[in-house]
Amino acid sequence: MSDLATLRRTAERYALGADRRDKALWRDVLADDVEIIGPGFAISGIDANLGSIDHLAHAFTATRHIVHDMDVRVDGDSAEGETRSTAEHRMTTPEGDRLLVWAIRYQDQWRREGGHWKFTRRALIVDWEELRPLKGIIA
Repeated sequence: MSDLATLRRTAERYALGADRRDKALWRDVLADDVEIIGPGFAISGIDANLGSIDHLAHAFTATRHIVHDMDVRVDGDSAEGETRSTAEHRMTTPEGDRLLVWAIRYQDQWRREGGHWKFTRRALIVDWEELRPLKGIIA
């Protein structure tokens, strides 16, 4: 598998870990010294960042993170680039279920550790957001 394909797989596993609330998936793709930054937060270290999974479970009924495309530069055992994604956050409000959608650009840095790429830094930039009501599920 090429470096680009492996880096994409790392981003996809990060997204899947968030959506499944699976800390083991995140542990596989985050370096011990990872730093994740976003609107109003900066979290350093793998254990502190694994706590973000608990926050997702508390704040949202469900999430769906979709990795769209990546622009990555690899230099030996380091890589950096941008990962464009959409994050959908289902939440319950007094007005009914709502979907908070973010258009995201992650500014990413990775390090190859033991043959596996791991995030060392993710800076989450929200280009825009949309909040919309959810309709009932049609069977």
